[in-house]
Amino acid sequence: MNASAEQQQPQPQPQRAAPHARGDYPRLLPMTTRLRDTDVYGHMNNVVYNEYFDTAVNQTLIELGVLDLRVSAVIGLVVHSQTSYFRPITFPDRVVLGLRVGRLGRSSVTYEFAMFREDDETAAAQGSYTHAYVDRESSKPVELPPALRRALEPLLRAA
Repeated sequence: MNASAEQQQPQPQPQRAAPHARGDYPRLLPMTTRLRDTDVYGHMNNVVYNEYFDTAVNQTLIELGVLDLRVSAVIGLVVHSQTSYFRPITFPDRVVLGLRVGRLGRSSVTYEFAMFREDDETAAAQGSYTHAYVDRESSKPVELPPALRRALEPLLRAA
């Protein structure tokens, strides 16, 4: 088959993820949307979801005692993220952020999260991002500190 014939073949579309259930997440954090979260269409702008997800991860790490934003020698930097959207979130909605760990690597963690509107049992949006852990001063990769690994193990998604 020549190159032009290959280009004419329809490309398979990636499968869209199904919305996760609230019970899929061991940690749930209630939040309330803010007026500034909405765009001209009246729903939460897609970039704002990542702010909520980032808050859920950092709040969890602080509450677990493994992150001090000002002085921790090891910090996580986002190196990959993705989000799927199912239903709009608006203002003023009460939301619950579900958080779990999808993968604990040697020097990285993949966090998975979902946003549930009000009392909905299925996610309005869900996604993940990967933190590469580095030395704050040098920005060089480091192994996950044992305390961080121990704190995150209970949040690890069942295989």
